[in-house]
Amino acid sequence: MNNKSITVRLILLNFLEFAVWGAYLTSLGRYLGGIGMIDKIKWFFAMQGIVSIFMPTLMGILADRKIQAQKVLSMCHLFAGLFMIAAGLYCRSAGEGIAFGPLFTLYSLSVAFFMPTIALVNSVAYNALESVGKDPVKAFPPIRVFGTVGFIISMLFTNFFKIDGVAMQNSYTQLISSGVLSLVLCGYALTMPQVPVKKGGEGKSLTEALGLKAFTLFKDRQFAIFFIFSMLLGSALQITNGYANLFLGSFQSVSPDSFAVKNSNALISISQASETLCILLIPFFMKRFGIKNVMLIAMFAWVFRFGLFGLGSPDMPGVILFILSCVVYGVAFDFFNISGSLYVNENTGSDIRSSAQGLFMLMTNGLGASIGTLAAGAVVDACGCGAMSPEGWPKAWFIFAAYSLVVGILFMILFKDPRKVQAARSRNTAEA
Repeated sequence: MNNKSITVRLILLNFLEFAVWGAYLTSLGRYLGGIGMIDKIKWFFAMQGIVSIFMPTLMGILADRKIQAQKVLSMCHLFAGLFMIAAGLYCRSAGEGIAFGPLFTLYSLSVAFFMPTIALVNSVAYNALESVGKDPVKAFPPIRVFGTVGFIISMLFTNFFKIDGVAMQNSYTQLISSGVLSLVLCGYALTMPQVPVKKGGEGKSLTEALGLKAFTLFKDRQFAIFFIFSMLLGSALQITNGYANLFLGSFQSVSPDSFAVKNSNALISISQASETLCILLIPFFMKRFGIKNVMLIAMFAWVFRFGLFGLGSPDMPGVILFILSCVVYGVAFDFFNISGSLYVNENTGSDIRSSAQGLFMLMTNGLGASIGTLAAGAVVDACGCGAMSPEGWPKAWFIFAAYSLVVGILFMILFKDPRKVQAARSRNTAEA
């Protein structure tokens, strides 16, 4: 197997992985709102965070100790695909009598098996690159970009493709589309290079695998503040995924022919395009402003992300504010997630680094995303936001923006610049 061949195969692997997610992640809220479950959207998106607390770890242990990672990846996509297709077929058979219980159960089972696949794809890719003598640190990021490309193309397909005259973003067919892609990936994963299973003492202890060792970092005041704010900012991650499409669709009562209403998923895809481009800006900003300031830029970017949604409208010139909100998303999402990961990497020892990265993901995408989604749902309900009227939505977006502003200000006050902390430690050592 040559280098070019493995690169192309990994590009397709990442493309399919995130296409599975893009088929429904940003449009599910709109469909749920259309079938009268606007008050239940928070539970669907919170479930992604809830299962992320334990399922990736369990599947990771299985891949480390028992079954090769590419086979675990295939198995997870098999169950994720079957349960998601079952959810779509249930909606089709139930017609107008769709009940929350059966749909939520099938969906939850699907995402429980899907969420671990993100880490498993990375493991399979790293192993494949190392098998041909490539450095994953340098070779993987350009490959991973095609995952975002797959996400965007899947979003656009869901936006523009219609079945029986109904756009997929308004239909249960988005669930079936995602499930079919999972089944394709189930088969494709088995063609990837075999990932060795660790035997006996070579495997991690259960404490290390669960990331429990990293919790000792909470003894350090700086790390404790960092992880707490990671959770607080993680609360913002799923808000627009769950509610942005539904919000844009609510303008149908006042501006039914606008592009933002008819093609809301396409408009939101600008966010993912921005995310891809902003990754390229991070090295410059990190060198110029330092980790703390880059994280602060991300926090205040969330203020603009939400605030611009609250100020915008689907017609000109208001739609420009929606577009700017989507552009800002790249900064809001990338700058904290990547700079935060680098902070962990640079300030922990090699014996605890992997566990610390797992803890960072737990605080942001696990606890933070779950708590934030449920809290956001409560705000949406309290503001009287609906699927057929934009009334109430601006207030909700402004509340989210105010929350992000408070988090940013507190972080600016409480978290010390790592460069200054290191300089102070060096001075104290020299004086001693």
